Amino acid sequence: MIDAHQHFWSLANPFADWPTSDLEAIHRDFGPADLEPLLAEAGVTGTVLVQAAPAVEETRYILALAERTAHVKAVVGWIDFAAADAIEQMGTLSHNPWLKGLRPMIQSEPEPGWILQTSFEPVFEAMTAVGLRFDALVRQDQIGDIAALAARHPDLPIVLDHCGKPAIAESDPAKWQKSITDLAAHPNVHCKVSGLWTEAGEDCTPAAIKPYVDTVRAAFGEERLMWGSDWPVLNLAGSYQAWLDQALALFDDLSSTQRAAVFGGNAARFYGIDHD
Repeated sequence: MIDAHQHFWSLANPFADWPTSDLEAIHRDFGPADLEPLLAEAGVTGTVLVQAAPAVEETRYILALAERTAHVKAVVGWIDFAAADAIEQMGTLSHNPWLKGLRPMIQSEPEPGWILQTSFEPVFEAMTAVGLRFDALVRQDQIGDIAALAARHPDLPIVLDHCGKPAIAESDPAKWQKSITDLAAHPNVHCKVSGLWTEAGEDCTPAAIKPYVDTVRAAFGEERLMWGSDWPVLNLAGSYQAWLDQALALFDDLSSTQRAAVFGGNAARFYGIDHD
């Protein structure tokens, strides 16, 4: 089993301006020693470590953690796409074999279509050339931008983080459902079944979450979905084991081969992870 989405951070790092103190459940350091017992209990043997701060220095920090952490099988880092030396930043980082993807934090960008700037095209072309994947961290109103990006770069592997962060607590899924269907029409796009509990408000019951899982299942099929915990952000809403148990139950109608794909095999294939 592979957890396709988890984070580490240390509040002492100068680039760590999040989580803020009002997020009491996660406003502390989280490192490998905190996650390892949870993985052991859950039977998860590998993880994808994803950036949590918009800083190249943070990517270097998590790459160093990956080199000494047995369960980390891949790293998704960050570069400044808008910088004049963005390709040079990527080139330097991509020499590290743990780096498998990049994730600009699009959800924080107020400008519609920000990721579609023509000045970013050389960066995407360079990512494709060196074999990096693209993690799309977006709000649900930005999912259409990722569909446009996927159409422009059909050879770039893209994964939608957290199912595109649907506004579950607002109980108005129609626009999100339409955008998910449109996005899934692009075969180079995958989807992480992660982050749903923190979008659900106070109701994380199977009844509240199942319609959203069913939507991405229908759109992407089991071959383009991957389960992720979004730990430790998950701690804002519940526990690692509880989310995994619910996710397993929501996919309990699958064959053993299909379940193995959603809960490990698809992440290994997408990120190029050598994993038994």
